[in-house]
Amino acid sequence: MLILWGSIMRSTYSPTTQYVCSDVMGARHAILIDPADQTPDMAAKRCLAAVAAGSSMVLVGGSSGTDMENVHETVVAIQEALELVTWASTQDAGLDAEPQKIPVILFPQGAAALSPAADAITFMMLMNSTSSRFLIEEQVAGAPFIAKAGVEPIPMGYLICAPGGKAGEVGQANLIQQSETDRVAAYAMAAQAYGFKMFYLEAGSGVETPVSPELIRTARESCDLTLVVGGGIRDGATARAAAEAGADWVITGNLAEDYDDVNELQRVLSQFIDEMNGQTS
Repeated sequence: MLILWGSIMRSTYSPTTQYVCSDVMGARHAILIDPADQTPDMAAKRCLAAVAAGSSMVLVGGSSGTDMENVHETVVAIQEALELVTWASTQDAGLDAEPQKIPVILFPQGAAALSPAADAITFMMLMNSTSSRFLIEEQVAGAPFIAKAGVEPIPMGYLICAPGGKAGEVGQANLIQQSETDRVAAYAMAAQAYGFKMFYLEAGSGVETPVSPELIRTARESCDLTLVVGGGIRDGATARAAAEAGADWVITGNLAEDYDDVNELQRVLSQFIDEMNGQTS
């Protein structure tokens, strides 16, 4: 089985990990789509608006209300919409380079919410969970599906910080408090020692208090991994603080769900991303 896994991964390797984990100037924005909270059609429309605004990645998953069917239908709808936009852009004779296809990456709550249509999956360990289910059992359950489908795994350490929200509750996390910089440093070092490519600091979906700049800065100084920050980030100023502290990716989910008018969503996210990168006038 180990030989099978290795041969599958060598034959299906794609540049997705290189794209996600590449060193770029400034932070990049990703939209998180929860299939349990929207139809596939609305998810696709929101993703198109986000990409037009400057988002660089789509994550699909998140809540405990997702399953194989709604995750797969959502991923397919998003992929089809993005592929159409990418194809249309290739018809522009004035382009000097082939446009970058924005990756659609699974961010699953468990092995029951996967899709073979995704470009990759954040193959994550919830490092501060007190349950073996989120430390290793869901990963073992999902690994055969991922190998068979040829979905590229991106190993990621996932750490839930206070207040934690539903993610902390469901994941049975021993939450990282805002003052516990030593704990964050230790987890970041452990994530690098495990060989993870990414390290995600999560405050919890929809919470009022995001991960503090102090925790982000400590994680940045403690590892060389691609640093992702999400939860409670609803404005460009907060995103800018995360970016200045060292975040490579800033994730928003609930923000997009506030807008059914995709033109307004594009305007809001464009302003958000500009402010995150200090490009406002």
